[in-house]
Amino acid sequence: MADFATAFEKCLRLEGGYRLTTVPGDRGGQTYAGISRRHYPDWPGWAEIDAGRQPDADAVRALYRARFWDPSRLDLITSQRVAESIFCGLVNQGSAAAKMLQVTLGATPDGIIGPRTMLAINSADPDLLLARFTVAKIARYHAIVSKDRSQGKFLLGWISRALQEG
Repeated sequence: MADFATAFEKCLRLEGGYRLTTVPGDRGGQTYAGISRRHYPDWPGWAEIDAGRQPDADAVRALYRARFWDPSRLDLITSQRVAESIFCGLVNQGSAAAKMLQVTLGATPDGIIGPRTMLAINSADPDLLLARFTVAKIARYHAIVSKDRSQGKFLLGWISRALQEG
């Protein structure tokens, strides 16, 4: 069964580690360790940052686990690599990643990784699933840039991230 701690460390590296960033044009706005102030304004770590302190690493870990890992029950995935790819996809793209995964598996894309989706994940060939899911992520990034050219500056980084996730 998949291990959260291992997946978290991989995803955190892809998110840039424990750093505060504000990148012009980034729709997530100010971000710390991959946590967007825009999407998670009530996260307790923002109060620490606003007070000039670095948030506790446990607070980062807790948000990742509570928002992405546990609701999708990723610990039930038999392949660690597959679990990591799905987890990092959820962190980066939210429910869109779950829907892309479901389309990749030939399942109904409702954005919820329930029992049927889990069965399909664990029944799939891990290498083939990872390849197809990676292509789906890259296609979505391309679609984002096609809709909004201002996001083009992020495309190569997003593609690199998708390849590293898989």
